[in-house]
Amino acid sequence: MSNRVQLIVIGAGPAGLSAAAAAAEHGMRVTVLDEFTEPGGRMPGQYHEEGGKSWWVGKHVADQLIARCRDLRVDIRCGVAVHGMEYTAAWGIFTSCGLFTADYVLLATGAAEAHVPLEGWTLPGVMSIGAAQVLTNVHYVKPGERGIIVGMNVLSMAIARELSVAGVRIAAIALPCANPLAGAAATPIAAVKQLLQLSELAPAVWMRTGGRLAAALRMEGLIARCYPHRGFRLWDIPIRLRTAVLSVNGRDRVESVTLVRVKPDGSPIPGSERIEPADFVALSGGLYPLAELAAVAGCKFVYSPGLGGHVPLHSERMETTLKGLYVAGNITGIESGLVAMAQGRLAAASMIHAAGLAGADGERQVQEAIREVHTARENALIQFHPGITEARTQLYRQWEQASGGAYQHSRN
Repeated sequence: MSNRVQLIVIGAGPAGLSAAAAAAEHGMRVTVLDEFTEPGGRMPGQYHEEGGKSWWVGKHVADQLIARCRDLRVDIRCGVAVHGMEYTAAWGIFTSCGLFTADYVLLATGAAEAHVPLEGWTLPGVMSIGAAQVLTNVHYVKPGERGIIVGMNVLSMAIARELSVAGVRIAAIALPCANPLAGAAATPIAAVKQLLQLSELAPAVWMRTGGRLAAALRMEGLIARCYPHRGFRLWDIPIRLRTAVLSVNGRDRVESVTLVRVKPDGSPIPGSERIEPADFVALSGGLYPLAELAAVAGCKFVYSPGLGGHVPLHSERMETTLKGLYVAGNITGIESGLVAMAQGRLAAASMIHAAGLAGADGERQVQEAIREVHTARENALIQFHPGITEARTQLYRQWEQASGGAYQHSRN
């Protein structure tokens, strides 16, 4: 097939596949590039409850999107690494399989995991929480018989739930030990904030109600001070909010970890160290936008803690500061797969409108797609960062200032 198309999508995850299908439906010739061997991104390893009513089963969603793309003759090419891109008369995409060119490019490269190093983390059996998820949910291989999760955040809690459902035994979820790289993640107060964001996933009504009330009253400091050192069990997993992992121990593989009790500020309590048996350790430092290709292309960037880090400056229509270059999904800020899919459809609507393929109906379709993104965000059960709506509003105002316009919320 030709390497010259109207749209190249880089990233075959929820945002990229959704955009590819929507663009192809309007007659665009689309090629999707992804460095992994199979399309779907991280979706095949994901499943979680949606408000107690149903389950998000990522593999089923991925299969449906892939089938839809193939029905629409989208050219999906996996095992292709993109290492450069530049714009002349069109976009040139430099890859491990040669040069691709297109009028429009969508960056849907997703997110990467951040990790806090600790003593012994190079031993076999230490892995990222995402690797434990892929082993269990994609390859159906247990990461071990008895594991410890290091890091208490939305990512670790959500995947711990998945591992528990799959029958993987988690001996405890604990904090990383305080050090300059861990920052606030090593403090019980920060961990409580993360837990309160997940109160809707709690198995008991009193937990859900109490979590909502505590979040509203901003009681994380009081909870951190009063939290028992032995913790409590959630989904039959011990949540050790006042315990940190000092080191991973073993000769040729993980054999145990050294735990220590900590004060509310995260500082260790001398003499409280103990050894906990384990044969695997999963590290979780959260997610950050995978935006290197946007930097290579020359996009302007902004830093937003509420979005997970540095993100390309972009409009609510998903357009960047560069002609014909759009973004969607976690490269724009860390959110759920449902939001990423809606953003992919929005980016497609914006490109279709820009290309004149939707006629007089183009602007209406863009505005409708914007509303769908807002709805997906409002209904998302899992939010990786608090204040995501405020962070995005601020980003779009920065876009308008850079482009000389005045930001107006598209829901108005």
